[in-house]
Amino acid sequence: MAPSRLLLSAAAAALVPAAAVAFSPSAFAVRRSASAASAPSLRMTIVSPFDDAGASSSSSSPTEGGEQLTTATYAPTDPSELDDAPLELTYENVESVLDEMRPFLIQDGGNVAITEIDGPVVRLELQGACGTCPSSTQTMKMGLERGLRERIPEIQEVVQSLPEGPPLEVEQVDVVLDGVRPFLQVAGGTIDCESIRGEGSVQPVITLKMEGSSASLNSVKLEIAQRMQRHFMMSGLRVEWA
Repeated sequence: MAPSRLLLSAAAAALVPAAAVAFSPSAFAVRRSASAASAPSLRMTIVSPFDDAGASSSSSSPTEGGEQLTTATYAPTDPSELDDAPLELTYENVESVLDEMRPFLIQDGGNVAITEIDGPVVRLELQGACGTCPSSTQTMKMGLERGLRERIPEIQEVVQSLPEGPPLEVEQVDVVLDGVRPFLQVAGGTIDCESIRGEGSVQPVITLKMEGSSASLNSVKLEIAQRMQRHFMMSGLRVEWA
């Protein structure tokens, strides 16, 4: 380098501020940290609602070093954290407990309604798809009754209330079968009512005889049985095959 250029470079270096020469990321970080330390920090503690100090829902107070201490009282809001004390047997309480279980019925296309509360006996009507489902008895006993009795111990029994359907007789059975006979005849099949037993009982039985290629298809038999239950509005109705 020429002497004139060397002198010029030395002069330029002398003009550069010392702070700029000393700048480095670590030095910047230290200065920023020192600046942030001057601002007050926020710290929160949770106090049990059973402590005397937790009488107020929240409070703030300064501490040494400029910290701001905020105290909040915990109050449970989730139903699982609240006290599951037994409920009295009232229409409103039964409706409230059913509201907790309705979403599961609605997902399957059904619902439930209170028909009557007779002393410790609650009568419910399963509506929609749940009313004619072959598993409606299990839904009533293992689901709804169990849930109600856990929350309302006064309940002794939950009974399914069914709307009035047509009389259980051969003519009405044929009304249902007439809806499936055209499909069976395409495959060369037939279906007829052989007998009806247990009229007026909790579990009456309809015996059907089906011939043709469809006679061995369980899916066809299940569909016919479900149609019978929907038509007669009897959850305990059974269909047997001769």
